Amino acid sequence: VQLQAFGGGLVQAGGSLRLSCAASGPIFSVADMGWYRQAPGKQRELVATITRRLRAANYADSMGGRFTISRDNAKNTVYLQMNSLKPEDTAVYYCKADIRSLGSSYYGAYWGQGTLVTVSS
Repeated sequence: VQLQAFGGGLVQAGGSLRLSCAASGPIFSVADMGWYRQAPGKQRELVATITRRLRAANYADSMGGRFTISRDNAKNTVYLQMNSLKPEDTAVYYCKADIRSLGSSYYGAYWGQGTLVTVSS
């Protein structure tokens, strides 16, 4: 089982980016999915999470309503739409998912490889 994130890049302040992260491999079920980020010299922090069935989203207060998380359960994919980007949003963005693999009876936490978002002023 692996998670692969896409969509990072360089964008000017005020611009938008859409990140995606797909889970693949011998998957039985994917529960909560989410995005975290780590800026240079800082600890990794929560951006947003989303549940599977109700698609209930939870956002870190600091995101200020500029980000929207969504998911496609059929594709085991989570998205993060980021609008009105600021230089302080520059970070490596990581996706995370709680996945039950085939043949397993429990969920494990899996992380993607990270995708770099750079916002220029």
